[in-house]
Amino acid sequence: MSRPARLLRLLDLLRRARQPQTGPALAQTLEVSLRTLYRDIASLREQGAAIEGDPGIGFEMRPGFLLPPLMFNADELEALLLGARWASLQADPQLASAASAAMDRIRSALPLELRIAVDTSGLMVPNMQPNPQPETWQTGLRRAIRAEHKVVLHYEDQHGRLTERLVWPFAMAYFDRSRVVSAWCELRQGFRHFRADRVHAMQELQERYPQSRHSLLQQWLAETGYTLDGWS
Repeated sequence: MSRPARLLRLLDLLRRARQPQTGPALAQTLEVSLRTLYRDIASLREQGAAIEGDPGIGFEMRPGFLLPPLMFNADELEALLLGARWASLQADPQLASAASAAMDRIRSALPLELRIAVDTSGLMVPNMQPNPQPETWQTGLRRAIRAEHKVVLHYEDQHGRLTERLVWPFAMAYFDRSRVVSAWCELRQGFRHFRADRVHAMQELQERYPQSRHSLLQQWLAETGYTLDGWS
């Protein structure tokens, strides 16, 4: 669990508890050390969370305390809506569904005026043909990138030859009519870009590659001269 997710989970545990929660009990539920738990509570208090209590006594959320609502202005909402509509056309079905679910969740928390603005937005993403169909292995690749797992690509090179590449994937770029996988190739001992339409199959290995995804991304940016904004 990431730290932001853990902090939200901690807030939820305290909010739902009917009596003060001891530090050891909270730490056990969150699967962290007691020291980490106390640091998390201190961080939440610094951000305005009304958490009362002390070590050895227990912690509880002050009655009536509510998390501040997640708010966006009109431009931010239109940007999110446009991105979600684009993802529904370009990404794999699971990611497309997640984009729609995220927008539904945001919409449900909006005040009526902004909800109407989202529902009546005139920003569209036309489904122009021919659009590339998402590859069946995209979901698996995204999972491998998150987990920093090696994958085997069954790849057709520019000469039509089928090759098998053991790679460390760290990014996937979504262009208008194509998708490109960025990875460290063990065969070539260097960074390579693989066109998604030339990947015949992909196998995720349950083996982490030796460097972090962040480290690979930084090396790739330094070597290619790209910036994340420019690449996107």
